[in-house]
Amino acid sequence: MAKYSKALLARAKKIKLLIMDVDGVLTDGKFYYVPLPDGGMLETKGFDSRDGLGLRLAHHYGLKTGIITGRGSPVIEARAKDLGIEFLYQNCLEKIGPYQEMCSQAKVSDAEVCYVGDDLTDLPLLVRVGLGVCVANADKFVRKHCHFRTKNVGGSGAVREAIELIFTGQGKWDAIVKSYLHGDRSINLHHPAKADKP
Repeated sequence: MAKYSKALLARAKKIKLLIMDVDGVLTDGKFYYVPLPDGGMLETKGFDSRDGLGLRLAHHYGLKTGIITGRGSPVIEARAKDLGIEFLYQNCLEKIGPYQEMCSQAKVSDAEVCYVGDDLTDLPLLVRVGLGVCVANADKFVRKHCHFRTKNVGGSGAVREAIELIFTGQGKWDAIVKSYLHGDRSINLHHPAKADKP
């Protein structure tokens, strides 16, 4: 298990809302364009399955989640819907406004928010929230202003690391791991909207 400082765990213990950037955090930051029959282009992205499982676990254990991204894409909307991410703000290069709206809707304070980012546009939030996390390959200047830097690069399980940190601070991670070792099927990994359906 990863070793964290007491100060870092104290920050993680307070977190009620996890907010993420997309490009370079939930993805590797690369854009792939697929030609369409009508001459247009379809933008696609790749997402990591470990991040997906981490986010489903987050929702099961009551952690709210949201996305603020500078770009807009149907792929992002589809991924957010698939995972049951509650808040989604696209085409937002300036992130303070959406952040404040999200915190108001989630009824949380700055100290109760974790933000995961990778570049300069993320800095205003990284230095404001209770737990600022950057991915391993984040901008060098950004790395200096985070509470925690993941070992994994963006798009390769970095968000999962942030979730593990949060749940370690809240005393939940060991129980989650043990539940899988013992074959516990009580964990609901389905989309919240589908949870009551057979």
